[in-house]
Amino acid sequence: MTGMDKPIKTYALPELASLMKELGQPAFRAQQVQEWLYQRHATSYDEMTNLPSSFRDVLAKRFPLTTPLIVDRQVSKDKTRKYLIEFDDGIRVETVAIPSRGGDRLTVCFSTQAGCAIGCAFCATGQEGFARNLTPGEIVDQVLIAQEDMGKRVTNVVGMGQGEPFLNYDNTIAALRILNHKKGLEIGARHISVSTCGILPGLKRFAEEPEQFTLAVSLHAARQPIRDLIMPNVARYKLPALKEALQEYVSKTSRRVTLEYIMIEGVNDAPADLKALQKFCSNLMCHVNLIPINAIEGSEFQPSPPETIEQWLSAIQKKGTEATLRDSRGSDIAGACGQLKNTFK
Repeated sequence: MTGMDKPIKTYALPELASLMKELGQPAFRAQQVQEWLYQRHATSYDEMTNLPSSFRDVLAKRFPLTTPLIVDRQVSKDKTRKYLIEFDDGIRVETVAIPSRGGDRLTVCFSTQAGCAIGCAFCATGQEGFARNLTPGEIVDQVLIAQEDMGKRVTNVVGMGQGEPFLNYDNTIAALRILNHKKGLEIGARHISVSTCGILPGLKRFAEEPEQFTLAVSLHAARQPIRDLIMPNVARYKLPALKEALQEYVSKTSRRVTLEYIMIEGVNDAPADLKALQKFCSNLMCHVNLIPINAIEGSEFQPSPPETIEQWLSAIQKKGTEATLRDSRGSDIAGACGQLKNTFK
C-alpha cells in the first residue's frame, strides 16, 4: 500500500473522484464505484461488472473493500430491530431500525463512533469508553444493512446511536452526503438528523453546511451544575455559550433545533429545572423532546413520574415552545435512547 491507499469506504465522495483521476480513470468511474458501494451494496469488486477487470484488480489490491457483519439481531415486540454490527477489525457498534407505527416510514438510528468519550452518567454507551471513529462507509453501511434486513427503503436517518457525531465531524458529514446523494441512498436532507451534546466548534461548522440537515441537541439539564454532573465531559461548553451558538445556527439556517431532555426523577426534574429550561428556550426557535429515562442495568436512575412529565409538557407549551414526549421504542431489547452498549472484542 502506498501512503494514499486505504479501504475504499474511507473516502468521502469528492475524494473518490480525485482518486479515480489519480488512477488515470475517466471522471464517471467515481459515480460507478459509488453506485456499487452505496446503491447496490456490493461486497466485492468482482460484482462491479461495468468496470474494466484490470482496474478491478488494481482496486482490490490497493483499496480493500469489506462489508460489516450482523453478529446479533434482536427484534422488539414493537417491531424495532437492534443490530450488533462488527467491522473487519473486530470493533462492534449497535444500530437500530425503527418502523413507524403506521408502517409508512422506516428510521435508522446509526452510530458515528465505536463507544463514546462523553461519558454521560445516564447512558450505557458512555460507560463503555471510546474505541475509535467510524469511517464514512462504516456509517452508511449500518443504514444499508438495516434497509436490507427490514426489506424496505429507509426514509429517515438519525445520528443518535453510539458516539458524539461532532467529535467525528468530517466522517459524519461525508456519510450524511452519501445518504443524501441521488447516487447514494437518496434520503432527503430534512430527513437526516444529527444529535450532538453541544460540541460548539462542530455546531458552528454545521451551521455553515449547505444542506438542510436537521439538528438535535442533547441538553438534559438547563442548570449548569446539574448538566456538569450528568454530562461531565461537555462541562467546558457552558450553557450561555451553547444557547448563543444555537441562536446563531437558527439565524444562519432558518431551521428549528430540537432539544432532547432525558427526564430523571430527582436529578433534573425539579421546578427550578423546568424554569431554567423555559428560560433556555426563550428567544430560541426550538422544539423540546422530553424522554423518560430508559432503564439501564446497574443504574440508580429512574424516569420522572408521568404526572411530572405531563406538567412539564403543558408548562413548556404555555410559554410558546413546542414540546413532545418521545415515543420510546425498542426498550425491551435495550434498543432505546441511552441503552446502546458496545461490546468491543
